[in-house]
Amino acid sequence: MATSSDYVEFVCEQLDSPGTVRSRKMFGEYMIYVKDKPILLVCDNTVFVKIVPELAPVMGGAARGFPYTGAKEHYILDIEDRATLRAAVEILEPITPLPKARKKK
Repeated sequence: MATSSDYVEFVCEQLDSPGTVRSRKMFGEYMIYVKDKPILLVCDNTVFVKIVPELAPVMGGAARGFPYTGAKEHYILDIEDRATLRAAVEILEPITPLPKARKKK
């Protein structure tokens, strides 16, 4: 089951950061960027967050899953829990690097 564009729009609205949130379709699913940094992965209408030590206090008890075959395990984020969502983004945004610029061929 692929992610619907309506669900991705809902996820972006839940982030409540106008102008700094965007989505990009990648490999049939979506990446959500906050301030141009890849923060959330949306696959099969489920929001995934990379497992990093800094998130343990907020997401330590959250369900875990694999966003796609061959991926590392991620936390599954309850997108309707705005307090956890906000806390996770506030932790991840400063520690997530900007993507490297692509070299032109």
